[in-house]
Amino acid sequence: MGNINAAADLSVEGNIGIITLDSPPVNALGADVRDGLAGAVDKAVADPAVEAIVLICAGRTFIAGADISEFGKPPRGIGLHEVQAKIENAPKPVVAAIHGTALGGGLEVALTAHYRVAVPSAKLGLPEVKLGLLPGAGGTQRLPRIVGAAKALDMVTSGTPIGAKAALETGLVDELAPEGELRSAAVAFAQKIVAEKRPLKKVRDLEVKGGSPELFAEFRKANARKFRGFEAPEANIKCIEAASGLPFDEGMKRERELFMGLMTGVQSAAQRYVFFAERQAAKIPNLPEGTATRPINKVGVIGAGTMGGGISMNFLSAGIPVTIVEMKQDALDRGTGIIRKNYENTAAKGKLTAEGVERNMGLLTASMSLDDLADCDLVIEAVFEQMDIKKEVFGKLDRIAKPGAILASNTSYLNVDEIAAATSRPQDVVGLHFFSPANVMRLLEVVRGARTAPDVLATAMEVAKKIGKVAVVAGVCFGFIGNRMLSSRQREANKLILEGAMPWDVDRVLYDFGFPMGPFQMADLAGLDIGWSKEKSRGETLRDRLCEIDRRGQKNGAGFYDYDEKRNRTPSPLVEKMILDFAAEKGIARRAISDEEIVERCIYPMINEGAKVLDEGMAYRGSDIDIVWINGYGWPVYRGGPMFYGDTVGLQTVLDRLNHYRATQGDDFAPSPLLEKLAAEGGKLSQYAAK
Repeated sequence: MGNINAAADLSVEGNIGIITLDSPPVNALGADVRDGLAGAVDKAVADPAVEAIVLICAGRTFIAGADISEFGKPPRGIGLHEVQAKIENAPKPVVAAIHGTALGGGLEVALTAHYRVAVPSAKLGLPEVKLGLLPGAGGTQRLPRIVGAAKALDMVTSGTPIGAKAALETGLVDELAPEGELRSAAVAFAQKIVAEKRPLKKVRDLEVKGGSPELFAEFRKANARKFRGFEAPEANIKCIEAASGLPFDEGMKRERELFMGLMTGVQSAAQRYVFFAERQAAKIPNLPEGTATRPINKVGVIGAGTMGGGISMNFLSAGIPVTIVEMKQDALDRGTGIIRKNYENTAAKGKLTAEGVERNMGLLTASMSLDDLADCDLVIEAVFEQMDIKKEVFGKLDRIAKPGAILASNTSYLNVDEIAAATSRPQDVVGLHFFSPANVMRLLEVVRGARTAPDVLATAMEVAKKIGKVAVVAGVCFGFIGNRMLSSRQREANKLILEGAMPWDVDRVLYDFGFPMGPFQMADLAGLDIGWSKEKSRGETLRDRLCEIDRRGQKNGAGFYDYDEKRNRTPSPLVEKMILDFAAEKGIARRAISDEEIVERCIYPMINEGAKVLDEGMAYRGSDIDIVWINGYGWPVYRGGPMFYGDTVGLQTVLDRLNHYRATQGDDFAPSPLLEKLAAEGGKLSQYAAK
């Protein structure tokens, strides 16, 4: 039969027609794949020698989903629903043969086949919710008809794929094929169907099991916190409800309505933007193509505290040996003990085996001597955030580390160029700003110093990927990208509580905006005494005064809030009085402050600071800034990051409000020249790339 088009081929083996899709890299459902698949089904149906059809894919995967590069573009070729109808209504049995992943549209195509065969390593899922969408090609209507309402709810709202063995147990897959023998096993399965005269099993004709009103009510309640602020999970739930209570065609109409509502909304646009922005962040402009990286076979970490231990775990988990150094034995023992305890806790949750715990711990060497770092390829300093201490450490490392070793600082604010100047090899120095807890948080700010060598930067980005981090390159400035922007939010939050709001007002508004917690709750969680010195404190800030009366946050049951023994917080009357007294002492007349003002004064200065970061070339792209804030600071992904949010609000609106507050609050609100320029031109911060 031969090729149908560049993406599809039809061959006949005995009485079985075999349609092979081959559209690298992942057989996405672009126009060529859809056209080829439709044409191949038509030909196989028309051939009297073909009694059953096997659909299989070349390359490393089955159909991995929609071609999202087509989103927002004029339609081309046959529509996916028409292709699915051809498969589902074929008068001959169609068997989908699955390897790799069958995700999104890929699984939706497989669900229109009459049977499904998969290799044990295959993964099947509907991940559209992660892009702020729902499966728009019948996935929410067919899936619950096979796996039941409860399992379908879990799959569509989490977006997490299931393995082939689990799929077999739920009925999503009819048979498992041995690894490497999918084609022959699928053909044999199709021949068995023909020989046994099995019926054409249309998923659309099955009944949904377990779709009671109580199931949906309980599911919503159990997941309310996780789904907070997101529109897509609720739309997915409504679709499964429709599948449970409506005929198939009516359920399809409901799915389409809800899909279009999400597709044209801001949240999905934001989540799709973030999907691409994360990949873009890994690309470094002006880095010579093909820059060789340095081998990183052994890592040294200086400091076994919370950060040093967390940083070490990233490498141990990736199978890279680590030597961790502390000055005192008790601190070293405590640090390595916490690493072991963290791994054991992971094992207790079933996410790591006991052997895995020992394997990881076996890669760790504990030492009290910097000399033991002499054979490390990468050394990361995670000591106290004080310039003189860091320079002293790097001066020693310069004498100890082997030639070509990369020397990295985990500083969150300090000048990496000044730290590099303490060595005779500034080209080997880079900032690696991990976020706490470092073994959990995805973000890594890679700080490129003025003299950081290209291969050092390339190696840092490669290592970040190896240890599962999302890396963003930042330039050298106080606080880099994330903390620099955070400082503007903190400044305004602290001013707002003196002017008329209370900490719990600010926290509530920012929580409702989508953050996991507000700035004062976060401060209590971290500890108000971080960086505070009892000897130097003069009661100049509210935080100083809280620490002076031993209100240090959650850890001792009192900070901005009062805490009970379970760390549940309540507004503190004492803190309220302290705020009123402090404001009176400073001569600040208090007034009513609206929720809208809290949002504008906390968020708009961040947008403005991000524009300054871009203007100064401290970030390569506006989208890089958004990736920092989503992965390191809990910015709600459905708002796309501060730069995307500024574009959503409208840069002219942001500019007008900044000028409004500048008139009453002063030059803290002075607009960035770049913001003014883009607002005038109708440009977008999220699309801006530094020249």
